[in-house]
Amino acid sequence: MTLISSISGTRGTIGGKPGENLTPMDAVKFASAFSSFIKKSSGQDRPTVVIGRDARPSGGWLSNIVSATLQASGVDVIDLGLSTTPTVEIAVPNLKADGGIILTASHNPVNWNALKLLNGKGEFISAEEGNILLKSIQEAEFDYVPVERTGTYTQDDSWIDKHIEMVLNYPLVDKEAIMKAQLKVAVDPVNSTGGLAIPKLLEKLGVKQVVTINGDVSGNFAHNPEPLKAHLTEISELVKSEGLDLGIVVDPDVDRLALISENGEMFGEEYTLVAISDYYMKNKPGTTVSNLSSSRALKDITSAAGEKYFASAVGEVNVVVKMKETNAVIGGEGNGGIIVPDFHYGRDSLIGIALFLSHIARTGVPMSTLRNGYPHYEMAKNKIELRPGMNPDEIIGKMKERYTAEETNDVDGLKIDFEHGWVHLRKSNTEPIIRIYTESESAAIANELAQRIEQEIESLI
Repeated sequence: MTLISSISGTRGTIGGKPGENLTPMDAVKFASAFSSFIKKSSGQDRPTVVIGRDARPSGGWLSNIVSATLQASGVDVIDLGLSTTPTVEIAVPNLKADGGIILTASHNPVNWNALKLLNGKGEFISAEEGNILLKSIQEAEFDYVPVERTGTYTQDDSWIDKHIEMVLNYPLVDKEAIMKAQLKVAVDPVNSTGGLAIPKLLEKLGVKQVVTINGDVSGNFAHNPEPLKAHLTEISELVKSEGLDLGIVVDPDVDRLALISENGEMFGEEYTLVAISDYYMKNKPGTTVSNLSSSRALKDITSAAGEKYFASAVGEVNVVVKMKETNAVIGGEGNGGIIVPDFHYGRDSLIGIALFLSHIARTGVPMSTLRNGYPHYEMAKNKIELRPGMNPDEIIGKMKERYTAEETNDVDGLKIDFEHGWVHLRKSNTEPIIRIYTESESAAIANELAQRIEQEIESLI
């Protein structure tokens, strides 16, 4: 069982001992510290915080504890209930709130949950802010209010609908083209809040047919919720057998978007961002950004369009910082996270779906044809589970020493560039693992490189 507290919040497995797992006591500590942080950062003696959650079974009691702790700290709470991460991000500034908390462990299994923290812009708090909050927890700097200053509690379940309307009104969403294309689409929201948002969005976009699997919002995930090929055999077979145009898959909090082509093959999480950026730059040219673990294909198509590409450290907050620095028009992460800054600075599958459907409708070609038109790279994503006594920083440092003859980048873990590919090693901020990402022109080379690096790390251990 695991509890991981970092600058982005706290994440852990449910049940067990405080400090070792995500328990009610740990939730109280984090909510208390966030209350103090929001009061200081906003300058408000009685700030407002928006909360929302995915469909995990633990989300109900966790939400109640977090809400009550915020109120006891003198914070007014607006509870969106079952929602999505991008919906909460949008609601915070629109409600003129001072911060937000999203209760979701994203792609982690059902026995995990987390508190993810937003500032008053609806963006994840910075590393500097996160360290201040962690220090507050360590020093137990909590201050609860007398009864007459208890925060208020308001429920507002209207924001998924408002989010959808904002998507429909976005200038580059071509509803007319989508309607004319008469698209037939399968959806797998993996038994979470995507089931509340995605089918409704597709209907309003004018999609001809929507076939939803795993659509009940029970939180009992029908398969591993990370939207990877190995977990998506059901929807892949459905798209092919029913002659559908594409399949759409989101993770439990709806900030990652994976697509299935008409032939039942994965479009590729990396190419979600590539295709949407291609469409975006055709209509609104400009700089693009992705992280160091994302495919070279985005850099290739950006350069072909005569624009500049920049890479950031891994993590949404780092991508957003780089996008702001470079005034990027679009960006995101190769895990299917799309960020459209003039919509909002957060990974958002809803705007991603609408832009992709606009793209495929305007081109009028099958998805497999569209995919084949982009630079071809294959990526392998592996990981090494950290065992007791293993120091990921030390391991990565030793790997850097081993590859001093190659071009390396240690801004975020270690990226090693080879003639026919690259490898990126980094410790996860959300799981006790070292991630090993590799890319090359062929799957065989990418996998071979990944296996070689994994063996070298195991030999070091």
